Amino acid sequence: MKIKNNILRTFLLLFFCFLVSHPTTAQKQFKALLITETAGWHHESIPAGISAINELAATHNFEVTHQQSAIKVTDDILKNYDVVIFLSTTADIFDEDEQMAFEKYIESGKGYVGIHAAADTEYDWEWYTQLVGRMFYIHPAQQTAKLKIVDHNFPGLEHFPDTLLWTDEWYQYGPEKSEGLHYLVGVDENSYNPVVTWKNRDMDANGKMVDRTGKGMGKFHPISWYHEFDGGRAFYTGLGHIAKVYENQWFLDHLYGGIYYAATGKGIEK
Repeated sequence: MKIKNNILRTFLLLFFCFLVSHPTTAQKQFKALLITETAGWHHESIPAGISAINELAATHNFEVTHQQSAIKVTDDILKNYDVVIFLSTTADIFDEDEQMAFEKYIESGKGYVGIHAAADTEYDWEWYTQLVGRMFYIHPAQQTAKLKIVDHNFPGLEHFPDTLLWTDEWYQYGPEKSEGLHYLVGVDENSYNPVVTWKNRDMDANGKMVDRTGKGMGKFHPISWYHEFDGGRAFYTGLGHIAKVYENQWFLDHLYGGIYYAATGKGIEK
């Protein structure tokens, strides 16, 4: 009996040592907070985007936490994450305290990723508009167009062709809110019809509703970019309106490249 007990103790000791040296859960390379709160238009593609980002997390060994609107964003929450992802958020989603906490978070050297309608969020928060880089103005009907890769020297875009046929909702953006935006992807306006008018969209100084008209952005129409901002990093892509896009490997590579850059600052050849 004594011999059997010794053998059992030896086995348990060896098994414990194995568990210590081979943890069952691998350490994640970074942590992401995914925010999908909407106070305006709610995109039907958001659930597909959540699933896709969870799959990216599993594939690339990072941790993602999804937050819609139940938890108030604070310093204590944000300090646990390397990157915050805004997935088709709309309108005003943060109160003043949350805005201050998020500004401090970026100033500490962390990252931001904006997807599609993230550029249709927090227009009155000037700091946020500078973080995004450009804000949404108008879009025509969903159409097929030709993407142009402006810069292959960015994570996920290394193997992209120079041009790529794509169907999405083509945002037209307002002027640059920050200097030093590095453009990654554009859309060829000769390959689709960018002209659109929205009736009674805006209100003038006299309180009268007026039309909003878009005629495209001209020779260069950016759809994705990145930049360093206020101590941190920001990446934005206007792609991602259609749910099926989140099953497209080209888009998934593009999206993960932005998440990876924003979270780590790595992946760009100097």
